[in-house]
Amino acid sequence: MNRLVNRLSRGWFGLRSKLLLLSAVLLVIPYLGYQYILEMEQYLSRGQEQVVLGTARALATALSERPELFNDGNYSRSRSGTDLYVYPMFAPLVIDDGTLADWGDYQQYEQSYREGSSTPYPQNHYTSFRAGTGDPLNFRLLLGEANRMLYFYVKVEDRHPVLRQRDSLRLDRSDALRISMVDRAGRFQRYVVSPYDNEYLYVFRTGANIADVAVYEHEPRITGRFRLTETGYEYEVRLPLDMVGDKFGIALYDVDDPQSRVLEAMVATSDVDHEADLGSLRRPTPEIDRIVAGMGHTNSRVRVVDQAQRVLLSTGDIESASGLLLAAQEPRSGPWQWLRENLLHSLYYQVLTRPSNQFMEQLYETPVVEGDQVRRALGGREQAGFITLQDGITRLLEAAWPIVVEGQVLGAVVVDQNMNGIRTFRNQALETLFDTMIGILLLTVSALFIFASSLSGRIRALRNQAEKVVDERGRLSDTIIVPSHSADEIGDLSRSFANIVERLGKYTQYLENLGARLSHELRTPVTVVRSSLENLRLCTHEPEAEVYIQRAEEGLSRLSLILTNMSEASRLEQILRESDKEVFRLDQVVQACVAEYRQIYPATAFITDFAPISIEGTPEYIAQMLDKIVANAVDFSPPGKPVRVTCKAEAGMALISVSNEGPSLDPVVRDRMFEAMVSARTNGSNKVPHLGLGLHIARMITDYHGGYIYADNLTGERGVRVVIRLPRRELVA
Repeated sequence: MNRLVNRLSRGWFGLRSKLLLLSAVLLVIPYLGYQYILEMEQYLSRGQEQVVLGTARALATALSERPELFNDGNYSRSRSGTDLYVYPMFAPLVIDDGTLADWGDYQQYEQSYREGSSTPYPQNHYTSFRAGTGDPLNFRLLLGEANRMLYFYVKVEDRHPVLRQRDSLRLDRSDALRISMVDRAGRFQRYVVSPYDNEYLYVFRTGANIADVAVYEHEPRITGRFRLTETGYEYEVRLPLDMVGDKFGIALYDVDDPQSRVLEAMVATSDVDHEADLGSLRRPTPEIDRIVAGMGHTNSRVRVVDQAQRVLLSTGDIESASGLLLAAQEPRSGPWQWLRENLLHSLYYQVLTRPSNQFMEQLYETPVVEGDQVRRALGGREQAGFITLQDGITRLLEAAWPIVVEGQVLGAVVVDQNMNGIRTFRNQALETLFDTMIGILLLTVSALFIFASSLSGRIRALRNQAEKVVDERGRLSDTIIVPSHSADEIGDLSRSFANIVERLGKYTQYLENLGARLSHELRTPVTVVRSSLENLRLCTHEPEAEVYIQRAEEGLSRLSLILTNMSEASRLEQILRESDKEVFRLDQVVQACVAEYRQIYPATAFITDFAPISIEGTPEYIAQMLDKIVANAVDFSPPGKPVRVTCKAEAGMALISVSNEGPSLDPVVRDRMFEAMVSARTNGSNKVPHLGLGLHIARMITDYHGGYIYADNLTGERGVRVVIRLPRRELVA
């Protein structure tokens, strides 16, 4: 677990991770650039605000010299939602050419009406339909005036047009156009157009009941053309202005089922069945248009309103009035451009907002202009401000300047621009900034990553060499640290490690040979002392001297045992290297050893559990290993307590277990008890020396057989269990 934690910590908090984390400081640079560009956008917005306000002032000054243009005598109070605007045409329109191309730029002023909706006038509730039946119906309407003639066209979207049958006289059983008006004499007139096919219009005047065929009367003064289109059909109509008073309304009747021919829907500009609810015709003065056009302001939308907030003139398209003209960017190709367009831009615009030119034109949703800027300008004070549309993305800049004549406010000039130009400029600048910073960041991070990888690779190589210097038993291996020739700190560290390991190896070799040398050197004086004691015993017979001779012989025996134990481990390691292995029955060897232990330790009971199992190795060394382990178990077992010895198969391995009751292992000693010269004894016989080599020899024998040994405290009781796991081998008959 500790190794896993160390590896994870080195992986997450290594040099590369730290350098990459440190390189994140570079992200401050694009953030500062981002803030700078946003600040620049604010300055540009303020400059554009002053330009728009100046444009409104210039136009208001020019119009203030023509107060007669704002004579309200021909205007009644407009009713929002039902009034219709008539735009002055400077040339007669051709209604039989089969297209609407001659309406030209005026088509941008189309008014939209939709089934089941109050669009575009919130107060217009004169649309109805049968819920759940029929198909959607909507139309666009535009009216114009030229040579004392009133022109208008109706573009209808209808997926299932149902035209009048050739043999039918009724006008209420097919798609129809209804026109209602109050003429110059103040009479309420109703007209219906229900064509058979693509043809010139044949218009009937009807009564209050459209189904009453008896009152139908042809009206030749109203002419026009009907055309079927891919999305529905179109009406283009012309009638003299002498027929029309100041009240006018249009309605579209929709029939979808050619069999039942039941009216499914009706969409209208106003209530065409009641005179009082008809809308009014609004005809702005052409002179205002000529004055505004003479100013040459084509990159803004300009509207002139009177004191009643009615639009007298509007020129310019708000969707294209961006104010700031940007040079078109040349198309580029290549891998980097492909990456920018397909990956980077999608990431950029998670933060940026892309300007849209598809927002709804709001100019003619109402025949009056409302807003804080207009109200303040009509109050005599100029005003400029920003408006955010319902999509939450598009912003408009609107400036209004009052038209004042002799201290009286006659109207106001309203100049609008969208902020798409500045926003596009900002986006282009940010894209360039981000592209540059991504390139710099990639180069910097790559250089830092390569540098950190080089450093960490050298450090890992040094670490791997250092880990291989000491084996799992804590002994120095044959691996050496190769000193680096680099002149930096890591090279200096590797040379220091190599020097330390070299000196440590020499010292460890000296310590390993020290026991054998001491054993060899001390055996001669021990032999001399033993022979001298034997001669002394033959020369004297005094009782007091006999006691001292006996004590000297006991000490000499202990010293001889110590020398034997010291040389046993080194001799065994050399013998194990030269020994041959054979396949034998492990359970039989353990059973024979336990039989001997019962004779050697008659006061200790042995509980056994054996199962047939075979391994490859040397039986004598297994017996020697068991001698060391069982001797420890007997020494630490309380009087009268048994020692349990088992030999069986478990998880594909041969398992030998020796357990005894008694004192538990200290966790510190438990991890090191199989190392040389480590002993867990705190009391015991003072007559037998213990150098901590028994369990060390047991581990050497276990390693020789390809297994492993460990010790642990018994669960739920005081005692220790030593477990040896060895690879199994099948015994060949």
